[in-house]
Amino acid sequence: MSNQQPTIIYTLTDEAPLLATSAFLPIIRTFVAPAGVNIQTSDISVAGRILGEFGEFLTDEQKVPDNLAHLGELTQDADTNIIKLPNISASVHQLISAIKELQSKGYKLPDYPEEPKNDEEKAIRARYSKCLGSAVNPVLREGNSDRRAPLAVKNYAKKHPHSMGEWSMASRTHVAHMKHGDFYHGEKSITNDRAREVRMELVTKRGETIVLKPKVKLQEGEIVDSMFMSKNALVQFYEDQMEDARKTGVMLSLHVKATMMKVSHPIVFGHAVKVFYKDAFAKHAKLFEELGVNVNNGLVDLYSKIEALPESQRDEVIRDMHACHEHRPALAMVDSAKGISNLHAPNDVIVDASMPAMIRAGGKMWGADGRPQDTKCLIPESTFARIYQEIINFCKTNGAFDPKTMGTVPNVGLMAQKAEEYGSHDKTFEIPEDGTARIVDNASGEVIEALTQEVEKGDIWRMCLVKDAPIRDWVKLAVTRVKNSGMPAVFWLDPYRPHENELIKKVETYLKDYDLTGLEIHIMSQVRAMRYTLERVIRGMDTISATGNILRDYLTDLFPIMELGTSAKMLSIVPLMAGGGLYETGAGGSAPKHVQQLVQENHLRWDSLGEFLALAVSLEELGIKNDNARAKLVAKALDAATGKLLDNNKSPSPKTGQLDNRGSQFYLATYWAQELAQQTEDRELAELFAPLAKTLTENEQKIVDELAAVQGQEADIGGYYKPDEKKLEAVMRPSKTLNAALAETQSRAK
Repeated sequence: MSNQQPTIIYTLTDEAPLLATSAFLPIIRTFVAPAGVNIQTSDISVAGRILGEFGEFLTDEQKVPDNLAHLGELTQDADTNIIKLPNISASVHQLISAIKELQSKGYKLPDYPEEPKNDEEKAIRARYSKCLGSAVNPVLREGNSDRRAPLAVKNYAKKHPHSMGEWSMASRTHVAHMKHGDFYHGEKSITNDRAREVRMELVTKRGETIVLKPKVKLQEGEIVDSMFMSKNALVQFYEDQMEDARKTGVMLSLHVKATMMKVSHPIVFGHAVKVFYKDAFAKHAKLFEELGVNVNNGLVDLYSKIEALPESQRDEVIRDMHACHEHRPALAMVDSAKGISNLHAPNDVIVDASMPAMIRAGGKMWGADGRPQDTKCLIPESTFARIYQEIINFCKTNGAFDPKTMGTVPNVGLMAQKAEEYGSHDKTFEIPEDGTARIVDNASGEVIEALTQEVEKGDIWRMCLVKDAPIRDWVKLAVTRVKNSGMPAVFWLDPYRPHENELIKKVETYLKDYDLTGLEIHIMSQVRAMRYTLERVIRGMDTISATGNILRDYLTDLFPIMELGTSAKMLSIVPLMAGGGLYETGAGGSAPKHVQQLVQENHLRWDSLGEFLALAVSLEELGIKNDNARAKLVAKALDAATGKLLDNNKSPSPKTGQLDNRGSQFYLATYWAQELAQQTEDRELAELFAPLAKTLTENEQKIVDELAAVQGQEADIGGYYKPDEKKLEAVMRPSKTLNAALAETQSRAK
C-alpha cells in the first residue's frame, strides 16, 4: 500500500482529445475527489513539447517544464498512474505550423531550419526533431501492451452494427509490395552475447570512415538488427507499379507510416512523389533545389515553396506537374472536393488507419470524381504488407465481416523500452555514399561481421533493438491473458525473418517457465496467423494476437475497425515494468477533421468512450494499490454508467444539431451520479451524489437544449495547436446548468 495520496496523471494532448478533455476534467474531479484521488494534468501536446524544449527563448511567464521527460522518469515509479490520450505524431509540415502559431502568440521561438546552413541551425533543427513523429509513446511505453475490446463495447457493436461495404470476388483491389531490396530482404540479426557499447559507421568506397552514431549501449541477451532498404530497388518498384496501374486502369494509393517511422518513411514517401512526377522533377531540378523543395514532406511542401515565384514561372511548374498525370494512373484522394491527393502530405494517409478503412469500405478508396474505386495499395515494405493482402483475399472469398457475429482479436504487444522498429529513429540513416555499413565495438574495435551491410547512396540503414526483459514480460503477459480469458493465443512470428527467428528462440525458451496445461498457444508466420485468426473470427471465435511493436499498432486498428467501427473504443492497458500503470484511451489518432467541424459548426463528434474505459481501470488499480474502497466503488459505478451510456445510445453523433461529445459526457455524468446515489456500500457517498443525480435527471432536457443551442455556428477556441484556455472552456462547457450542478457538488464535498 502506498503512503502517497492516490494521484492520476492526466495528459493534455492535441486536437479532438484535448477539446474533449477540457470538458471532461471538471466531471472527473467532481467524482473522484470524494475518494481522495488527486487529478494532476501534464501537457505533452506538440505545442507544449516545443515550448518545453526552447525555454531560453521565452519569458519567465511563458516557460513551461519538459513534461514528457518528467513523465518518462515517473514510469520508473511503482505508484505511477498515467492516463494517456492520443496525440499528434507531427510531420515537418505540422511542426512548422505549430511553431508559426506559437510565434504569432508572442513566443519568440526560432524558425525551423529546413536547410540548416551552419552548426547553430543544425543544433536547432536537431532539437525540433525531438518533437517530430511519435515522440511521446517511446518515452512513456515502459511496459508491454494489453489491448482489447471491453465486453460492453463488443456487445453494443453486436446490437448496433456499423455499416460495412460489400466485397466482390471481382474486386481489383490488391496490395503491391517489394519482392527484393526492402528491409525484410536486407535484414541481419543476432542475440548479443555480452554488454557492450558500439557505434554505427559507414566505410565509403573512397576509404573514408563516417561515424553515423558514436554510441549505442547494448545489453547482454538483447536482439540487435541491422537492416537496409535499397533506394534503387524502391524507385524501380514504384516505377513498375505505377506503370502497371496505368496499364490496367486501377487507381493507385500509397500507404506508409511517416508519422511513427519519422526518419525512414518520409524518405520512402518522398521517392513516391518524385517517381510519380519524375518528368517535372527532371525539368525543374535546379529550381527545386534552389527553393529547398523537400517532397519527403509531401506535395504540400512543393506548392508552398513555389508560391514565392513570379506568377508565370509558378504557373509553368504547376502545368508541368499536371502534365505528369497524363502518363500516370489515377490517384486515391484524401479530399476529392479540394483535389487533395494521397501524395499531398505524408501524415494524411497512415497505413494502420487507411488500410482498415479501405477494407471496411469493401476494398475501395475515394477517387478524384468523388466516387469509391478499387485500388492498388502500395506498401513498399513487405514485412507486414502481406497481412493486408491476406485479409483482402479472405474478404473477396467470404465477403465482408459481420459485426453482429464476428469474434474479437485482443492484442498483447511487445513494445516496452523502445522495442523494435519504433525505437530505431535515432539509429536510422540515409546513406550519403556507397560503402560498407557496419557496427563496431567501441572498446575492442571488433566489427560485428554478422551485421555488416553493403549499401549504396540513398539507401536507408537502421539498427533496431529489443531487450531481453521486455521479451520475458511479453511472454508472461500473453500467458496471463490466455489463462484469464480462456482464448488461444498466436505469436505472429516469421521464422524466415532473421529478427523474428531470434525472437522465436526466446519465446520458446520463456514459455517453458509456465505450466501451459490446458492452454492453447501457437507460433505462426504473419500470413498463417492472419488466416488462422480470420477463420476463427467469422465463426464468432476469439483469438489473442501476440505481436511485435508494428503489428501491435496495425492490428489494434484493423480488427477494432472491423469489430467496433473504430479503434477509439479499445481498452488499452500498459502494465509498466516498474510496477505502475499507463492507461491509453484507445487508438485511432487525434482526429483533425473533428476539430475542423467544431470550429466551423461548434459540434464535436469525438467519442470519449476510450477515456471512460481507461479512467475506470485506472481508478480500480488505484483503489487496489492504496486499499481505497471508495476509489474502487467510484470505478465500479463508472463502469456501470458506461454500460448504460452504450445501452441508451448516448454516444456522439457525427451530425451537427444532434448529440455531440459534450452531450455524451453529460449523460455519462448523469448515469455515474445515479449509480453512486443508488449503491448501498457507502452511505455517505450515496448522500453526496444523490442531489447531483436528482438535478441532472430533472434538468436533462434543459441541459441538452443548452448544449444544442450553441451548435450550427462558428466556434473560436483561440488556436489550433495551443488553444486559449478561457475560450476553450467557454466553447466546451456551454451548459450553465450542468456547470453549476458540478460546482455545487464539489463545494459540498469539501
